[in-house]
Amino acid sequence: MTISTRACVLHAKEDLRLDAIAVGEPGPGEVRVRIGAGGICGSDLHYYFHGGFGTVRLREPMILGHEVAGTVDAVGAGVTRVAPGDRIALNPSRPCGQCGFCLAGQANHCLDMRFYGSAMRFPHVQGAFAEALIADATQCFRVGAGISVGQAAFGEPLSVALHAVNRAGALLGKRVLVTGAGPIGSLTVAAARHAGAGEITAIDIVDATLAGAKRMGADRTINVATTPEAMAEFEKDKGYFEIVFEASGSAKAVAQAIAVAKPRATLVQIGVGGETPVPLNLLVAKEIDWRGSFRFHEEFATAVDCIASGAIDVLPLLTETVPIAEAARAFALASDRTRAIKVHLGFA
Repeated sequence: MTISTRACVLHAKEDLRLDAIAVGEPGPGEVRVRIGAGGICGSDLHYYFHGGFGTVRLREPMILGHEVAGTVDAVGAGVTRVAPGDRIALNPSRPCGQCGFCLAGQANHCLDMRFYGSAMRFPHVQGAFAEALIADATQCFRVGAGISVGQAAFGEPLSVALHAVNRAGALLGKRVLVTGAGPIGSLTVAAARHAGAGEITAIDIVDATLAGAKRMGADRTINVATTPEAMAEFEKDKGYFEIVFEASGSAKAVAQAIAVAKPRATLVQIGVGGETPVPLNLLVAKEIDWRGSFRFHEEFATAVDCIASGAIDVLPLLTETVPIAEAARAFALASDRTRAIKVHLGFA
């Protein structure tokens, strides 16, 4: 049986339409999912407002979205992982499973990755902001009937935060700084707290996002736009923080992170922002270990477990769930950091 449904399709910059699409029956190893909620990510905003980012440009109509959750509607032959009626978080990553990186357990670096809602390849990989879609059963992670689709839709961004924490190494008892308190930064605060960080400071330039970081477990928040002098004390005696998560991608934030990190600290770079000047002399003199953090792999299952068990409460970051018929309003709200942290589209 083929069902007719709607999807949020971006045709060009700021040209987002609700288009009718046909979704068929799941094949062997596949699942049909009725999407309930989807989080608007920074990459979705770049596609919507700018038609892409960097050299990645929209070249054909593309369904946006990759932070989604819903309910299993039908399963194909051989599927035992989930059953119709199961509430699931949907992993947007579809690595090939055959390249050297996949075989080495580094699937986030897959040479043939298909990631929902990405224009990095052509034809583009269609996204998940649709009322229904067909997914591989391996992408589906049950969350339990007591967890809302809104909670489950945080599985992907929480996975990014958990991967960053894994890249940092042991956090137990450490002094941690998170620069950039948007959704990923605030979820990194929660992930660091879950990993046993002893003290967590979050900095940003917007009070509303800092309030979110506080709700997620930050011991101290600092608005570096209104009180930049507050960071001076952390530069004394060659620095204070043992672990730094840089989640903004801002050149100024990178420089500040290096200034307040103590010698031999670990700096995990999550945010991206193009070409960024770096104070190399200070980086070298302090022997700082600067590490990148890209997407996630095994952390998705951990993220879903953390949400399902209540170990990490993600709902303090949810600003509003907007019906898909008002998608343009949802994107406008999501782009305003003074009013929103995380905005979801509602598909029910």
